[in-house]
Amino acid sequence: MEQATLKQLSAILKISISTVSRALKNHPDISEETKRKVKELAETLEYEPNSHAISLRNNTSNILGIMVPSLDNFFYDSFTVAVEEEARAKGYSVMIMQSGESKDIETANLKLLKNNRIAGVFVSITGETEDLNPFLRLQEKKVPVIFFDRVPDYELCNKICLADRVAATVAAEALIKKNKKRVLALFGHPKLTISKKRYEAFNETYTTKSPATEVINKFPLTIAEAKECTLAALESKNKPDAVFGMGDLILIGVMHAIHEKGLRVPEDIAVVSISNGLIPTLYNPKITYIETSGYKLGKLAFKRMTECIGGSTFMQELTVDSMLVEGGSL
Repeated sequence: MEQATLKQLSAILKISISTVSRALKNHPDISEETKRKVKELAETLEYEPNSHAISLRNNTSNILGIMVPSLDNFFYDSFTVAVEEEARAKGYSVMIMQSGESKDIETANLKLLKNNRIAGVFVSITGETEDLNPFLRLQEKKVPVIFFDRVPDYELCNKICLADRVAATVAAEALIKKNKKRVLALFGHPKLTISKKRYEAFNETYTTKSPATEVINKFPLTIAEAKECTLAALESKNKPDAVFGMGDLILIGVMHAIHEKGLRVPEDIAVVSISNGLIPTLYNPKITYIETSGYKLGKLAFKRMTECIGGSTFMQELTVDSMLVEGGSL
């Protein structure tokens, strides 16, 4: 069955196309009786507005884009849930893309989003992203770009971040409190601002508050690499007495290695992680973690997006607070 058009509604009701269009939009110049007839017929024929035609006229759409490195990450999943909840309430649709940690795929995805005349885009960049010009050109065309979580080291853009330095500092202090003296610290992609901030804060805290501690820093990019780093450390002559992981995927790799070696937590080794909150609860004992909520980040990012769509032109960097959630792993 072909989709009903304004022209067909006009022909059946014997009124002009412009009258049909204005009736559907509740225009005050159209009588209530005409509006009723038009809407009843539109419902009967399952008429839907041509969103593509509308976007061509307005040079935009009601679509918001979300681009993340990977969708197999609970943090990004909860961020997306938060944005979709807000978008639905405000009449927007959401188009979700993943870059797969490739700057080329990221660029291709951005082009696809532009072709769909997005109203705005949320982006968590890849570890390879260096050229921000494609994003800046969008902003120049009045299409807001909100960088979140993995944000660029660039001033003139909107950034919604977690309290990365605070989270890493709290994690280090929790280990120092337990008198851990040889710590395996696992961070993400070394080029990313989020990794740099967490690495610097974690190591600065140990340098300042427990200088005798040995911190072994590694930068695994995947679950498998995190497991490999942890196994290598556990099989070394001087085994660590604690492991810090800067995210959920790293934590999964760490726990795979600990379970494979048959070690007890925290009797044989302590574990602390930065996390969105779900993964640490899946282990026994539950892992002590510093909460960095993707859901809260999504809510804040959407609020900033609506401000930008509404005309706000100044750039902001906003953060979501972190807090320690005690488990039994220290």
